[in-house]
Amino acid sequence: MTAILGGPAAALGPRSIERVTGADRPATVPTVTIAYEWRGEFDNAELNALHAEAFETRVYDESESDWTTLVHRHSLGWVVARADGKLVGFVNVPWDGLVHAWIQDTMVSGASRHQGIATRLVEIARQGARDAGCEWLHVDFDEHLRSFYIDACGFTPVSAGLIALQEDEAAPGV
Repeated sequence: MTAILGGPAAALGPRSIERVTGADRPATVPTVTIAYEWRGEFDNAELNALHAEAFETRVYDESESDWTTLVHRHSLGWVVARADGKLVGFVNVPWDGLVHAWIQDTMVSGASRHQGIATRLVEIARQGARDAGCEWLHVDFDEHLRSFYIDACGFTPVSAGLIALQEDEAAPGV
């Protein structure tokens, strides 16, 4: 990865960018270069659109979901993935300020799925958390994502608990 000048404080790790070209694709599939960047730039509109697509929900506007403010206030870092300048992937890495970090909101656009983008987002997030001195990286997920997080990303299954804080919401699988 190549460092970019002007990154965040050293304790949070340098911003970096990595370009990966899909040159190993079949000749019928155009080659696409994916740029990954730890703590990369994004705007709320493009991230709200990606969130809506990834989680099959409506597009929130900036007054409802100000990602820029949220990640700068609460996150160790985040990773963006871009293809030809277009945001195609994102993962957020909130933390406790000490040794625990979490993978949250892993998102890849529909047209860019099944190309290893989400796996690479998580790998870069893992490295960013490690570089910041975190000792643990946590993730929770719905059962249909188990093979992705456990098999593809290398997380270890552990017991955990969940409480639904709104009366009308049930915990997944309950």
